[in-house]
Parts: sequence; C-alpha cells; structure tokens
Amino acid sequence: MKTEAALLVETGKPLVIETIDMPKLKPGQVLVEIAYSGACGTQLLEVSGAKGEDKWCPHCLGHEGSGTVVDCGSAVTKVKAGDKVVLSWIKGTGIEAGGAVYEWDGKKVNAGGVTTFQRHAVVSENRLTLLPAGMGMDVAVLLGCAAPTGMGAVFNVLNVKAGDAVAVFGTGGIGLNAVMAAALAGANPVIGVDLKESRRALAKTFGATHVIDPAAGDVVGQIKAIVPQGVDLSAEATGVPAVMGDAVNATRQQGGRAVVIGNARYDAQFTISPSVFNQGKSLMGTWGGDSVPDRDYPRFGRLIASNRFPVRQLLSEPYRLEDINEALEDLRSGKIGRPLIDMSKT
Repeated sequence: MKTEAALLVETGKPLVIETIDMPKLKPGQVLVEIAYSGACGTQLLEVSGAKGEDKWCPHCLGHEGSGTVVDCGSAVTKVKAGDKVVLSWIKGTGIEAGGAVYEWDGKKVNAGGVTTFQRHAVVSENRLTLLPAGMGMDVAVLLGCAAPTGMGAVFNVLNVKAGDAVAVFGTGGIGLNAVMAAALAGANPVIGVDLKESRRALAKTFGATHVIDPAAGDVVGQIKAIVPQGVDLSAEATGVPAVMGDAVNATRQQGGRAVVIGNARYDAQFTISPSVFNQGKSLMGTWGGDSVPDRDYPRFGRLIASNRFPVRQLLSEPYRLEDINEALEDLRSGKIGRPLIDMSKT
C-alpha cells in the first residue's frame, strides 16, 4: 500500500509531498486513514532546525489529528477497524509499539509513534483515543495537542478554582484553550496577553475578561493595574524566554504559581531573580498539560462540544496536504491560530 505524506528531508527547507510505501503492521501498531491534521509550534521548530540537529531525516511529521482505523496489528485491543479516533503525541493506555519506518524511492523514511502530515499513518496503539461522542472530526484535532496542553495546564497543573485571578501569556491555539479552561473554571479576572490584535480579540470570545498588548508597555505593570497584588496563577504559551520570566513575576507573593507550556529554541535560556522563590512563588513546567488521554480527552471533548465558546474559530479554513508549507508559514506569522489540514481535500 502507498500513501502521500509531507516529509522533512532537510531542516531549514520546505516539506516535500511524496508517495511513500506503507510498512507491514507490527504488534501494537494501527493503520489509520487520516481525516484531518493540525499543526503547532513544535513542527515549526522541527522544520526550521530550532530543535537542534535532526538525526532522523527524512521523516514524517505531525502529532495531532483525527481519523478512522483501517487495520490493527496483533495484540491491539483498544481500537478496531472502523473506529473514529483522535491521534495525539501524548501517550495513553495501550501498547507502545515505537515508530514506523516507511520507504520512499529506495530510502527509509522514519516516523515516531504518531505522525499526521499524511493521508494514512501507522500509529502506536497508545497514541489513539476513541473520538468523543458528538464531536466533529475537524474540531477533534484540538484534542491531539492544543486542548490537552492548554486545558490540562489549567485543570491539572494550576488547578484553577472559581475566583482565581489568571493570566495567560500567548493566546494562540494552546493559550486560547487555557483561557477557555480558566473561564470554565470560574476564574476572574482572566487576562489574555498577546502582541496580535486578532488573537486578543479572539481571547475575549473565549472568556478573557481583559486583554493586554505587550507593545503598550510593561506587561507586569499592566497586569498589576488590573490585579494590584498580582494574579494567583499564570500560564505561559509563547516559548519566548523573557515571557516565561514575566509569567512568574506577574503572580502574587505567598502562593503565586506560574506554568511554562511554550517550547523555546533548544539553545534558549532565560534569567530569573532567585527572590521570586523567597517571595513564595512557584515556577513549574508541564508535559502536555499533565493530561492523561483516556481520562481527560472525553471530558475535554464534552467541554469543547458544548459550544459554550466558538471553538471552530481556533482552526483555519481547511488547507490541502499540498499546501502544508503555506499552512505552517501562516501559523508562524500568526495569520491563523491553528491550521487545519483536510486530507480529503485535493
């Protein structure tokens, strides 16, 4: 069997669309027909080489999507042929079967446990979760990364409660999910911080009570003009080191907590005064919002499908697979919040 895929052949160069040969399924692997794929900053870092030396080229990309199970390797019990599924980089229950190796023009093409920039993919069982009832396959791509990372940071890591003052730095795909989760939890105020006016406007529709433009001046000062003592909790979703410092500096003394979600360049660093810890503040990290797919995705799916917020607006109009480089550039420039690649679109 053959399929089309967008391949990273060399960092710093556009992806190439090629036909690849599918491998036979190993125990624990599942063949999925991809319906939609999303994309996020991680792919931008990979393509540009900002994650450091890439020893796996050529390889497949993409770690969030939705699709239909076509076939299962031996020992797979979590899904069966015909099931609608969410594909996610975050590991759930099931077999960790490792990555697949495809073939292209006589060369090996590497892939991780899940890839989605292709029409069909061989996926490890533990990267699949059944599609929540009532959820469209297009919006479901958010469950692959943006929702569990952003919502999980709010619910699982920060444990936001009603009345907490929350600031979210960066209101792209992940940040907007964090804003939405904070609003759903009853936080007040919910402050969205972003350089782009379109993203600040979208943050308001997702539950932000206030928005801040960093270009208008000192961000921490602007936050403290709203909450004089500083916010109780903050989430950073930009990957910009200086913003990570702002996130913790904007929290209150004696209990303020900040979580860093964003991915920075592999060689990035930032400096923070040790005094923030003497003030009783905490700076935390997270791996995918500390989400557990089999526990959290059904819940997040119900919240998204409730239509309390215009979640579809997070996603672009569909791109074709052939337009993947345009989609990534539009994501990089901030033209869109989250690209949606429709694998049936030609």
